[in-house]
Amino acid sequence: MEYVSPEGLRLDGRRPKELRQLKAELGVLASADGSAMFEMGNTKVLAAVFGPKPIENRSQEDEKRCLVKCEYAMASFSTGERRRRGKGDRRATEITKAIRNCLEQTILVELMPRSQIDVYVQVLQADGGTRCACINAAFMALAAAAVPMRDILASCAAGYLESTALLDLNYVEDSGGGPDVAVAIHPICAAAFKPVAPLLSNLQDSGGGPDVAVAIHPNYQDRVVLLQQDNRVAIETFEEVMQLAVAGCRAVGEFMRQQLLEHTQKLAAARAAGEQQAAAAQEDDDALDEDDY
Repeated sequence: MEYVSPEGLRLDGRRPKELRQLKAELGVLASADGSAMFEMGNTKVLAAVFGPKPIENRSQEDEKRCLVKCEYAMASFSTGERRRRGKGDRRATEITKAIRNCLEQTILVELMPRSQIDVYVQVLQADGGTRCACINAAFMALAAAAVPMRDILASCAAGYLESTALLDLNYVEDSGGGPDVAVAIHPICAAAFKPVAPLLSNLQDSGGGPDVAVAIHPNYQDRVVLLQQDNRVAIETFEEVMQLAVAGCRAVGEFMRQQLLEHTQKLAAARAAGEQQAAAAQEDDDALDEDDY
């Protein structure tokens, strides 16, 4: 199968360095403290946040930080396989840990000791990039719940097929057998992103990148929160794919920032309209009281 045409177009008509269409909606669930629907192309994810709230299990209480719990699931109708995945599914466990790891590095957990935040993420429709979409949806839901955080948390993946680095792979491209790198960053703190080749210098002798998932803790020089790779790849290729994924993260982060700004403006406008209505109603009541007097 030809993944990139001679004209430089992918199967879905995108350029190699082009993201799929992004969509986001906040406050989709009235029962949650914060919720969001996030779409990357045909991949659709729903996230809900409950908390901060008193911790349920006293044995897990921490007087210095908040406890973050995460639960990930795929709807049985999310893919063409139509099969139900159990809670013991290895992939589900891996993605749950990845999401929780990213959130724990983003939430200001030290500001909410002896409390708990529950994050639920469900994939409604899967077409590649579900891990990144889940991380983005979880961040948006936390923001909607007004949970204090260090920075925007943005995630995107990139791959390498037919000697071409491709951004934001769909399911067909992801199944093409090439290497795939999933990255999550704090885009504001990562404005001066540095290549991670020095961190992998011990792998150059083998001529390939790591074949296991790697998570890098953030600091003030490199705010890479998550780095996972599912195949071996040469260091030179890895650098190219990594830089492309980080660029995608920045674009996703800017999109989410705009969405949060618009959501905040709508909430402020609705609040102002409500206060005006309340003031007008009070004036009418006062006028009726004066007439009765």
